Amino acid sequence: MIPNAYRSHHCNEVRESHIGQSVQLCGWVNSARDHGGVIFIDLRDREGLTQVVFRPEENPELAAKSHDLRDEDVLQVQGKVSARLEGTENSKIGTGEVEIVATGFTILNKADVLPFQLDRELSNEDLRMKYRYLDLRRERLNRNIRTRHKITTAARNHLDAEGFIEVETPILSNPTPEGARDFLVPARLSPSKFFALPQAPQQYKQLLMVAGLERYFQIARCFRDEDLRADRQPEFTQIDIEASFVKQDDIVTLVEGLVAAMFKAGRGVDVPLPFLRMTYQEAMDRYGSDKPDTRFGLEITNMADVFANSGFKIFKGTLDSGGVVRAINAKGFAGITTGQMIRLNELAIEAGMKVKQLAFIKVERDANGVLEYKSPLWKFFSEEEKVALIAKLGIEENDLVFFYAGSWEDASNILGRVRLEIASMQQLLKDSTALNFLWVVDFPLLAHDADSQSWVAVHHPFTRPKAEDIPLLDAGDYGKVRAEAYDVVLNGYELGGGSIRIHEGDLQSKMFTVLGVSEEEKVHKFGHLLDAFRFGAPPHGGLALGLDRIAMLVSGEQSIREVIAFPKNNRACDLMTDSPTSIDFKQLRELYIQSTYKPKAKETEAGATPEA
Repeated sequence: MIPNAYRSHHCNEVRESHIGQSVQLCGWVNSARDHGGVIFIDLRDREGLTQVVFRPEENPELAAKSHDLRDEDVLQVQGKVSARLEGTENSKIGTGEVEIVATGFTILNKADVLPFQLDRELSNEDLRMKYRYLDLRRERLNRNIRTRHKITTAARNHLDAEGFIEVETPILSNPTPEGARDFLVPARLSPSKFFALPQAPQQYKQLLMVAGLERYFQIARCFRDEDLRADRQPEFTQIDIEASFVKQDDIVTLVEGLVAAMFKAGRGVDVPLPFLRMTYQEAMDRYGSDKPDTRFGLEITNMADVFANSGFKIFKGTLDSGGVVRAINAKGFAGITTGQMIRLNELAIEAGMKVKQLAFIKVERDANGVLEYKSPLWKFFSEEEKVALIAKLGIEENDLVFFYAGSWEDASNILGRVRLEIASMQQLLKDSTALNFLWVVDFPLLAHDADSQSWVAVHHPFTRPKAEDIPLLDAGDYGKVRAEAYDVVLNGYELGGGSIRIHEGDLQSKMFTVLGVSEEEKVHKFGHLLDAFRFGAPPHGGLALGLDRIAMLVSGEQSIREVIAFPKNNRACDLMTDSPTSIDFKQLRELYIQSTYKPKAKETEAGATPEA
């Protein structure tokens, strides 16, 4: 490292081999303790802690001066490394065998009383966000940010070794059809026109393939104006990858090696390769999710063969009309509480269930020890159906079976949500350290939007249909067309997604037509891409990995806010800098913008700018 005028060592560097040496350290007072006039402080920097002792018998003036030290004061300390007294060693820290006997110190900056204690967890997230620079002093967050650096470096090194070139693409660009709202930026030099912040560098990286760079990557900043949750932010980072002359297996192999390198760098684990592969259809059928968590069972089971000729009209009618009957056996969950049952029904309704309560069978013994199948449904089933049901689901005492009858989409969504909540209620993952990676492949290319009565791209408009399904696209049977698309998943989280792209102008134009893009819009929004394809575009494909989400999972966190240095809160606000903020009328006028928003009385009282 570069020599430092302030210090000779960092605070996690001194060891027994340094005993007798004079050192100079810098850092923050992590804690101060008075042991009968002998003052001990733990001095902290980015690397760790070192104990410093001020002994009045050796330097009474220095020891007296040290009484004024407070937590988070910034110090420069001179002293000699000494072995700790026998019995006072601290095996929990690297410097626990030694201490620094101070010969001098300088207070570089005094600290006021902090708004919260750094050695305690704080549930008030807004307070943490307002003083984020203090929050980042915590060992946990410090470790997370350094872990993020390690996995980012590992990603760069891996891609460089594979022949990829890092290229920056524009931040100010045109709006893109990525499925979320764009952040718009007014262009002062082009009145009434706007840039958009990129949701992804999708079109640019495809143009780089047309340009012949062949292998591109970027640690790309992306922006989406959407509602937030624990693993989303309005601005986020992805590892963006694109390559020419590749097929799906090439991208899959590359990304598996990349992800393994990142987890090795960040967590020190060896990820087994290759990852399991599962089709979209299988994932939805078995787990009710296109990003299934396979660390536990509770799989969704198709009950069509059991109830195909049932006398129970609801099940029989659903199957006859093209619907499905699916079930989940929650093993050992017959003791479910009323509150838990209410919660499951609420989730099912949120996911689209039309009735008020999930159909169920609870298996318990009565007071006489007789096994009972408690359910309003049981009496409607024939003996043959009961036997087949018990055998297919492996039903035993204390089991709780949930059913859903309806469309395939509703059954998947509803039972998928119920499955995850049951796992949480049963604490099936309480002590799990498993890393279940898998690929979900063969996604549908298109989905029908009921509100707009139009077809929309499941991934994005540039995704290539599978070659064998192009005749279905030509025939207008859009719902059956599969995509050359693939997502990499870990423990129920989508780490990233990608596809082989369309590289022919005529096929890309046809895709736009299917999506309802007019000829005029094609020219206006995508003319540059269609023009580029006319001059010889190579076959190409790629993928984007969510760096924030990978850092979250590597660090063992539950929210990406814990691995981002300065995140927004769940209202997309930065409380530290008080942004977003009101803009002065003069600035708006320079941009040819006039505000029509009328603030409420509370906002005006709080200082909001009135209507411009």
